[in-house]
Amino acid sequence: MSQATTGPTTARLGPRPLPLHLLAAHSAWMSSLAALPLLKKGSHDWKLNAAMTALTAELARHPTERLAEAVGTEMLRRSAAMLRGIEAYRHHPYHRDLPPPPALWEEGASVIRDYGEGRGLPVLFVPSLVNRAYILDLSARRSFLRWLAGQGLRPLLLDWGEPGDTERRFDLTDYIAGRLVRAIDAMTALTGGPMPLVGYCMGGLLAVAAAERRPDAVSAVVALATPWDFHAEDAEQVRLKATLITALRPWLSLWGEMPVDMLQALFTSLDPLLAAKKFTAFGRAGTGSAKAVDFVALEDWLNDGVPLPTGVAVDCIGGWYGDNSPARGTWRIAGRPVRPAGIGRPSLHVIPSQDRIVPPDSARALADAMPGSERLEPPLGHIGMMVGGGARQAVWEPLAAWLAAR
Repeated sequence: MSQATTGPTTARLGPRPLPLHLLAAHSAWMSSLAALPLLKKGSHDWKLNAAMTALTAELARHPTERLAEAVGTEMLRRSAAMLRGIEAYRHHPYHRDLPPPPALWEEGASVIRDYGEGRGLPVLFVPSLVNRAYILDLSARRSFLRWLAGQGLRPLLLDWGEPGDTERRFDLTDYIAGRLVRAIDAMTALTGGPMPLVGYCMGGLLAVAAAERRPDAVSAVVALATPWDFHAEDAEQVRLKATLITALRPWLSLWGEMPVDMLQALFTSLDPLLAAKKFTAFGRAGTGSAKAVDFVALEDWLNDGVPLPTGVAVDCIGGWYGDNSPARGTWRIAGRPVRPAGIGRPSLHVIPSQDRIVPPDSARALADAMPGSERLEPPLGHIGMMVGGGARQAVWEPLAAWLAAR
C-alpha cells in the first residue's frame, strides 16, 4: 500500500478558511448566552412542545448567574474539544504519495492520465473545476479509478490542474468548446473510437455540454451528482447568494480569479457548524485507526482547492445559480444553447439521496432532460458516493457494470 507513515514536517494550514470555521462555531455557542435571559423570562417566540415548556419552568428555578456560568463552561469545553480535533488533524502523520499514472495528453495546466495503462475499455472522467481531480483517486484505500482499472476498464482522468496565466483568462466556453472538446478528440483518435464520458458534480455539466457538441465521439454519458435545476430547492436563498458575484466582481476582475478561501466560504455556508462537529468527533475518536487516515485524506483534499478563473465564476454563480440558465434552456456555450436532449446517447444519472451540495431534485432535472436516461439513487452524500464506506457497493460496482455493458 503506497501510503507514508510519516508526514510533512510542517503542520497543515486547514481546515480552510480556519478563521471562518472558528468564528461560526463560537458565534453559535455565544448565542446560547445571549438567548438565556429571554428563555428565563419566557419571552422567546419559538413556541415548541411540552418538553420545551418543562425546560423553561426548570430554568426559572435557578439563578441566572449560575446558568450563565454553566453555559460559559460548556462553551469553553466545546471550544477546547474542537481545537483538539483541529490540532490532531494538522499534525497527523498521513500524507498522500500515490504515484501518478502516465500522462497521455497535456494542454496548458491540464493533463489526462491513464489509470488502465493502455488496457481495457476507455472511459474519460471529467471532474469539477473547483476541486482537485484526485477525489477519484483519493488514497490507496479509497481510489475509485484504480478499482475500476482492476475491473477491466481503462479510466482516463482529465486533471484540469491549477489555472495558469492562460486559464485565468478562460470562461466556460474556453473550457468546454475549447479544452474539453480537444481532449475528447485526442482520446478518441488515440483509442480508435467513441467512449463513455463521466462527469462528477460541476464536471457533469461540462461533460454534458461537450457531449452535445461531439455526440459522435461519445458512446454514453454518466452524470455523477450533477446539478441542472439550480432553483429546484430554496430558489430565493440560491438567488441571494448569487448576488454576491455583483458585489465581488470588481475584486474578481482585479485578481483574475475567485480565491480558494472565498470558494470554501461559500461551501461553509451550507452548514456553518460542520467543521465544529466533525473535528470534535475526530479529536475524540483518536488518530491511529484506518478510519482516521480516511478522514485526514479527505480533509487534505477538501483543503487543497484551486481558484476559479473570474470568467468561470461569473458564468457559474451568475448564470447557473442566479439565472438558473441550464434548466431554463438559456445556458450557451460559444453562442449555442446547451440541449442535453440532443446528445442521443445512453445516460446514467447517479443521484445520491443524502446530497447536501447538489439537491437530488436538481440532479433529477438533468435526467428528465435526457430521453431514455437511467437513474441510480444511492443513500449516500455528495462526497461519500465516491469515497465513503458504502461507495463501492452502492456506486462503484453498479457503475462499472453499466459501463462494461456499453
